[in-house]
Amino acid sequence: MMEFTETRALLAPGPLPLETGVERLPSGQLHIASRVNMLGCTGAMFEWWFGWGPMTREYAWWHPGDHVSSDWLDLGHRSGVGSTHVVEEKLGGDEVFSLRIRFHDPAEIFGDELAAARGRGDISAAVTANIGLGADPPLDDEGRPLGGRLVHLGRDTPFGMVLRSNFWLGWGLGLSPAELQQELPDELGLNLMQHSATEFFYLSRFLPALSIAERRDEEPPPSAW
Repeated sequence: MMEFTETRALLAPGPLPLETGVERLPSGQLHIASRVNMLGCTGAMFEWWFGWGPMTREYAWWHPGDHVSSDWLDLGHRSGVGSTHVVEEKLGGDEVFSLRIRFHDPAEIFGDELAAARGRGDISAAVTANIGLGADPPLDDEGRPLGGRLVHLGRDTPFGMVLRSNFWLGWGLGLSPAELQQELPDELGLNLMQHSATEFFYLSRFLPALSIAERRDEEPPPSAW
């Protein structure tokens, strides 16, 4: 089992006991893992996507079946750090969930080990956030939503980027294991796993061309001839 406090294990590229799946932690939280090979993509493209701030139209490209609406607060950093993503989305059913996702500096979680992992080539992208369930979730003292944590880590390979996505639902709510199990059924974790794998498969289909086009004033597009 991987508690949120053990996330630094994700910096190592070797296989982990849970690369894709769902587990119920002793605290009652749900840990959801998803691994996707994003062929043709790079970590730089992935971080750019979050800083670009896809609105509702582009959000639907990301997952045509589940993504309903998208807005951003305080967007400005190249990888979305400091911004809040205000979304509505489905998770495999007809119910629409309202979420607030507040992105922060991944170094807050990984410290100096993140830079070292980047230097070794073990990591090429890092996106981390707090997740709040509902339109008005509880907040911590810094104004960050409580209810879940999100960690996306990418590693570039000759074929594209390998993405590890991990979520901890129920984090920070102060509920007992029994209460969390009732509030967050296993089915929700399975639906989120499927949703995450699907949205990043879709993203990999168009992200390379979109990233090249949007950055063409900074970097001349490569010739496809």
